[in-house]
Amino acid sequence: MNTKALLLTGLALTLGLSACKKSEDATAPADGAPVAAVAAPAGKSWTDIAAATPEGGMRLGNPNAPIKLVEYGSLSCPHCAKFSQDSSKALMEKYVGTGKVSYEFRSFAIHPQDVPLTVLVRCAPAEAFFPMVEQVYANFDALSASTQKGAPALNTVGSLPPDKRFIAIADALGFTDFFAARGISTDQAHACLADTKAAERVAAEAQAAGDAGIDSTPTILVNGTKVQGNTWADVEPVLQRSGAR
Repeated sequence: MNTKALLLTGLALTLGLSACKKSEDATAPADGAPVAAVAAPAGKSWTDIAAATPEGGMRLGNPNAPIKLVEYGSLSCPHCAKFSQDSSKALMEKYVGTGKVSYEFRSFAIHPQDVPLTVLVRCAPAEAFFPMVEQVYANFDALSASTQKGAPALNTVGSLPPDKRFIAIADALGFTDFFAARGISTDQAHACLADTKAAERVAAEAQAAGDAGIDSTPTILVNGTKVQGNTWADVEPVLQRSGAR
């Protein structure tokens, strides 16, 4: 993973969206005793409680949940979109909502377009982060088509100053309009995209994940152990064997 390659986007925008390298090596956690549900604070639901983590992710749910699910995901990866589409309802209702499982999403930028997408989902308030990510994945085909259509307009992006570059990319690829329809105004989006530190953070996090051995999306960890496979059918049994049953 090359940080400069992600930031020097004008740049050959990578559109091989089906090429999120799939990981095969992993082991499952040992079976654990069933864990009890944990009530959320009065007047709240665990599925509404989100917070940033020191590792650069966003965590949803009980911060002290005994079972911790972490996903390294790319917002331009179809395998990640499929995982979200298949898992969202059950993950929220049966696992996060009961306080047994916390879910952390760590953006792993594998394509240049992941940088503005990640900046934009982070542009929303913390409680809106996960709904924004879910919207990206729920509308993945339409957003990918918009990306493909707008790609030719990026030929001159590399010549723009850094604080204009990702604004131009997001506008050309339809990202600005997509998020405007979901509560992030154009002015708000442009302000977030003009923050070069935000883009540098996305790229640095990808670099750190790659250095740590993450080489595919989605990569799923349950209590620190990488799950074999990357579908909901692979992950749910691991959660249950870990005690979420």
